[in-house]
Amino acid sequence: ANPTGPLHVGHGRGAAYGDAIAGLLEAAGARVSREYYVNDAGRQMDILTLSVWIRYLQENKIAIALPPNAYQGGYIIDIAKALASEHGDAFMPQQIPALEAVSDEQALETALDEAIAACREALAGHYKTVAKYVCDAVLVGIKRDLTSFRVEFDNWFSENALVASGALEDAVSRLESEQHIYLKDGAKWFKSTDFGDEKDRVVVRENGLSTYFASDIAYHAEKASRGFSQLINIWGADHHGYIARVRAAMSALGIDEQQLEIILVQFAALFRDGEKVAMSTRSGEFVTLKELIDEVGSDAARFFYLSRRADQHLDFDLDLAKSKSNENPVYYVQYAHARICSVFDQLKEKGLALETASSDTAAEFLNSDKEKVLLSTLAKFPDLVLAAAKSREPHVVTNYLRELAGEFHAYYN
Repeated sequence: ANPTGPLHVGHGRGAAYGDAIAGLLEAAGARVSREYYVNDAGRQMDILTLSVWIRYLQENKIAIALPPNAYQGGYIIDIAKALASEHGDAFMPQQIPALEAVSDEQALETALDEAIAACREALAGHYKTVAKYVCDAVLVGIKRDLTSFRVEFDNWFSENALVASGALEDAVSRLESEQHIYLKDGAKWFKSTDFGDEKDRVVVRENGLSTYFASDIAYHAEKASRGFSQLINIWGADHHGYIARVRAAMSALGIDEQQLEIILVQFAALFRDGEKVAMSTRSGEFVTLKELIDEVGSDAARFFYLSRRADQHLDFDLDLAKSKSNENPVYYVQYAHARICSVFDQLKEKGLALETASSDTAAEFLNSDKEKVLLSTLAKFPDLVLAAAKSREPHVVTNYLRELAGEFHAYYN
């Protein structure tokens, strides 16, 4: 997820899914490294920096309007206030740039690029300082929210690090030396059609700036060099078009593309009181992952996210997730656990002890049909975990837990 704002409920599904897959793989015996790829370079980060800087100017009593296609969320104002509080007027320009007001959609994007250029010029040597401050502020929030969601990463990999280390330039140079790059209209194009992609792709624009795709090439080359046997990427469903080009680049660099597995996670639609909640990151209209956790809890959120296959759309019903009824799958499973705890509490209250018995002796007492069904279902668990790990399908486990809870409730009753 781009560090352009707080994680929202759409990002939460990818986080829950990736973490579940990592856990399943570890349970199946694999050694797993969890990595967050931070897209801290490129146009979206420039838009974010511009947005905060304009709010910063407003905090310093400068009359300047925020472009309608910049980031509008309240978190932008919070970061700007913190910037003003910590640095005072250090980032005030000598001359306030005049931002052109336009209404045409295409003209809006052009005007936004011009505003970014004006921001860079006005801040001069301070631009990178402000950009890093803004990115770091967003990342602090992302890391905090993921921790409360019980999702931890072993490594946070910066896209900017690829540029600073020369890895991006090296990857493009390797493709050039292998004759996989050609010049057209001043830009450098990768011959991705030679490797099964539908069309060739730009890696360096005519203005000399590299594309997101160039960073993707360098990142996957670097990741493959670390010796992993399998590279699993969790992407949003809207990135489907990137799969063929990334595989093509890996093949061109002599990396086995079969190492790469890309899993697309469909969007999650949020419903409250039967109505779909509107979501738009740029306009600032979205429910954050933190708000979701505060409202329904991490357990319920993770369980609901994982209740369907990743490639299926998910309708997240907030009211259902909070309800204390058998219709709520989380409550149903947790209630089974609570009942089991109650049995052990009663054992203590009656002064009885749980004795270890041989399987032959225990079998004498576990002889009802419902007990046999429970035993049979419990025995499936190790194979089920292994199958879920291999197929990358954590919903198999949530479905199993619902089935097991149902059988236990029937037995308990």
